[in-house]
Amino acid sequence: MANSIVYEEDWKITLQDRLTELVKWRQVCNVEYTNIKVLHNPYLTEATVQTGTRGTQYTMQDVVENDENVSITTYKILPQFIDRADLAQSTYASQMVLADKQGILLNEAVETAFLADYASLTTYDATQFGNTGNITVSSTNIDDIIRHMKTLIRQAGGQSKLEQYGAFIIWRPQDLELLEAFMQANGFQSADKALNPEAGQPTGSNKGVEYMGVTHFSSNLIAAGHLIGGVKQQYHIGILKDTYGDVMVNDKDPLNTSGVAIVSRVDFKGKAWHNVVPILFNICVA
Repeated sequence: MANSIVYEEDWKITLQDRLTELVKWRQVCNVEYTNIKVLHNPYLTEATVQTGTRGTQYTMQDVVENDENVSITTYKILPQFIDRADLAQSTYASQMVLADKQGILLNEAVETAFLADYASLTTYDATQFGNTGNITVSSTNIDDIIRHMKTLIRQAGGQSKLEQYGAFIIWRPQDLELLEAFMQANGFQSADKALNPEAGQPTGSNKGVEYMGVTHFSSNLIAAGHLIGGVKQQYHIGILKDTYGDVMVNDKDPLNTSGVAIVSRVDFKGKAWHNVVPILFNICVA
């Protein structure tokens, strides 16, 4: 008998395995899996320490609580249709390849949205170095870009978060090449340690490269002219738990077309909250 079965449970497992792999946005963002629609970020307005004068009244300050919120309303959907004859002629392995690819594409959709939100972050451009316009990344200034970002974090009061969570930059592939060249030109031991992880440790661009106290990634999905950097685990991404990694299979000839529909989706929303914007950067590059 011809095989015309969609292995729904195995498809779901393969999809979930891909969705839970090591990806850049999950490493650098605060990712919350939830079925709550609205995410909240309550914070207090900073009080001011006063200078007192003996025998004189002091001024009371109100405690003001603010509440930022964002709703998980963005969703990306991946509907695919397999003709019934094609399905009968396909193999189990080819179906799992499709499931794996769905996971890759959904993860890339979240990453693209995160990288496209650069306008909500603090601008870091050539004015930081006494110039105008965007920064031209080169092998002679890439270390300055890294070093000065850490200075900006400290100046913004982010020293403790920097020490607790660490920092990151997501570069364009050509920028990461310049960084690797800089590392190799400035000490073989440090370059080898960063570029060749210990046995058993993850490799590749999703793992990142540790150098100068910063984890460096590269991405082809980054918006033109904009790198993203700052303190890890500060940009908040909420993901609807019950739809992420779930698969809907309709094998009843959807839309009166002979075949099977397989649909997966991700519902999410990203947000740089008010109190962490100063330590997250839109690095404007030429």
